[in-house]
Amino acid sequence: MPDYQAPLRDLRFVMDEMLDYPAHYARLPRGEEASPDVVAAILEEGGRFAREVLLPLNQSGDREGCLLEGGEVKAPRGFRQAYAQYVEGGWPGLAADPEHGGQGLPPSLGMVLNEMVCATNLAWGMYPGLSHGAADALRHHGSDEQKATYLTRLVEGSWTGTMCLTEPHCGTDLGLIKTRAVPTEDGAYAITGTKIFISAGEHDLAENIVHLVLAKLPDAPEGSRGISLFVVPKYLPNEAGEPGERNGVVCGSLEHKMGIHGNATCVMNFDEARGFLVGAPHKGLACMFTMMNAARIGVGIQGLGLTEASFQNALAYARDRLQMRALSGAKAPEKAADPIIVHPDVRRMLLTQKAFAEGGRMLVLYTAQMIDLVEHGQDPEETARAETLLGLLTPVVKAFLTEVGFEATNEGVQVFGGHGFIREWGMEQLLRDARITRLYEGTTGIQALDLLGRKVLMSQGESLKVFTREIHKFCQAEEGNAALAEFVRPLARLNQEWGELTMSIGMKAINDREEVGAASVDYLMYAGYVTLAYLFARAARQARAALAEGGDDGAFYRAKLDTARFYYQRLLPRTRAHKAAIEAGAEPLMAISADDFGLGFEI
Repeated sequence: MPDYQAPLRDLRFVMDEMLDYPAHYARLPRGEEASPDVVAAILEEGGRFAREVLLPLNQSGDREGCLLEGGEVKAPRGFRQAYAQYVEGGWPGLAADPEHGGQGLPPSLGMVLNEMVCATNLAWGMYPGLSHGAADALRHHGSDEQKATYLTRLVEGSWTGTMCLTEPHCGTDLGLIKTRAVPTEDGAYAITGTKIFISAGEHDLAENIVHLVLAKLPDAPEGSRGISLFVVPKYLPNEAGEPGERNGVVCGSLEHKMGIHGNATCVMNFDEARGFLVGAPHKGLACMFTMMNAARIGVGIQGLGLTEASFQNALAYARDRLQMRALSGAKAPEKAADPIIVHPDVRRMLLTQKAFAEGGRMLVLYTAQMIDLVEHGQDPEETARAETLLGLLTPVVKAFLTEVGFEATNEGVQVFGGHGFIREWGMEQLLRDARITRLYEGTTGIQALDLLGRKVLMSQGESLKVFTREIHKFCQAEEGNAALAEFVRPLARLNQEWGELTMSIGMKAINDREEVGAASVDYLMYAGYVTLAYLFARAARQARAALAEGGDDGAFYRAKLDTARFYYQRLLPRTRAHKAAIEAGAEPLMAISADDFGLGFEI
């Protein structure tokens, strides 16, 4: 069975040393409650729960899967008990408002816990995962009655939430949905339609499931402007607020999937189910975006967690597995062969995993500070800046971390060789589970269009400038620091090039909008590599300062510098290929004719 240890030392480095979380928390309302001692205790206990409770259920849950009988779903053995421990420990309400039963700690703490959950049991983590987004959507857009009825239950974890968007004929293009909401005489709505790919849509972990459903009213305008949002509980709450009459929503089938077998991915049929309008009519997509953006950050964290899990197990295997001798001579002459960790290509794979895990963690925790400020910031100017950065980086977190997460788990299989292809080692499960992260909550292509088209070009590049100015100021401040020149000089060049590349795409797009779509994925990956380069440069600065002070942890800081160098020298050059692809433009993609594709119709 794979093992896992929460990366507490690296978390302390990023949070306490590099990003100064103690000072960050001190500036937030109730920040004194997130003291260093409290944060340390939460991280240690979260790591223990993940390793001791969730990890042992990961492989068994994958083998067993979920069982559907008579519209009711049973999760794999042990999942329900683990969820009860999760609720008993108060984890669902860690960052929720005390007014609704939460502990009132900063949202970023919940994101750190989420990495540990995703690293040890992604399928289980998806059951409570969407509840946080559902609670946020109701907190921002729900009526007082809806908040009183549903919010406390979601926060305490006795009820879970879902997000019901996709239908058999439409995924990303939600303007095509057919689910209908017909007003009833008592002010509610009868919801009828079918939703697919609904994570945790039906299960036996909680006493009720709260579905947030996109549907169209009879007088709805065409397209996405006609979408409304409804809360549709599995059981209708009675006067005491307890689950009462069964609603007209049932799981029609379970999807047979490549991975995340322990999570119930459901086809949900709504047959005149009783629903209640959330927010204004025809404004449902805007309301749902609150939940969707939270989910996108969450999926990026899934990519990070799987990267860390794969790296830890690949590293342990590479230390023990004997195969051949090092090219420069035997490193373990007393053994029959050398451990494979001595071989350069194995080190390449391990360091790729390590760099993406550490870089991804820095990106998530940097973004998490923006979420804290957007939710609880006291300075309007600072909050506005954080909101701009969060909007810019959300598609990068989601798409870049899942793309490199899939690469990292793939390399993990490769380190194990043939054993990586065998189920008992658990590496192939990490790879299978990682594959979905590139798809749901908006594919990489959709995130790339959001980044380049919506966030950057539609703002005339202003949102990007907020971030590139920050990088520029960092480079300016360190340009005279010879010890950091290996990081600062290439970062400064790339930061300038990022702006130039953006302007070039924008100019081309004036004459041909296809240029945006043609460049978008390469642009997002370019953005991800440069963003991690900035964060690694900051990490290198912190590591050098710590080494200069001396102390007993020199090996950790030297390793941090070595990882930063590896990233800059072996991974960051990928920006060259992405830049070349962007500059090739749309013509190589769009010039091919329908006849060449053999479609028989024009495209």
